Amino acid sequence: MHGTAQGFLRWARLILSLSVVAAILSACGYNQFQAKDEASKAAWSEVVNQYQRRADLIPNLVNTVKGYASHERDTLEAVTRARAGASGLQLTPEALNDPAALQKFQQVQGQLSSALSRLMAVSEKYPDLKADTGFRDLQSQLEGTENRIAVARQRYIAAVRDYNVLLRSFPTNMTARMFGYQAKPAFTVDNEKSIATPPAVDFGKS
Repeated sequence: MHGTAQGFLRWARLILSLSVVAAILSACGYNQFQAKDEASKAAWSEVVNQYQRRADLIPNLVNTVKGYASHERDTLEAVTRARAGASGLQLTPEALNDPAALQKFQQVQGQLSSALSRLMAVSEKYPDLKADTGFRDLQSQLEGTENRIAVARQRYIAAVRDYNVLLRSFPTNMTARMFGYQAKPAFTVDNEKSIATPPAVDFGKS
């Protein structure tokens, strides 16, 4: 009977100790760091998904343009090369803390955006291309994807900002120092206005 009572007391002390530790970790922001880190990873996954969605549209887009403007070879090849470069660079959530890797990712996606812009400018010279039903459908899909990219990018930027604010605030900055948490690099684009305003893809609708 006495042993049973002692066992119960040991369990009670253990549960109390765990509760105290959990309360301390919660108060110092440990749980907040975990939640915000997971939120930033989820937001990044959506950014990658939308960029991949754009990349998946490009082969059909190139083939459609080629059907009307096959001699625009340099522009078509530039888009194809840029797509290959963007698709070949995968950036996992774990690699996001590497500023150089994030900068490289931004660079290849920016190169693809530039190549697409040149392709769209070429389309202006071909009225039959602009009137093609398949081309107009691709236009709509690409416009929607560019909008989703901008929204996903905004959400990721906000998630990183929330994490970094928590990292630098008192007393959670002490927790960050204790566990070795580092600030996350900011994700930017060449044209900062495009973060707030999703880019319009104008194929010259008629």
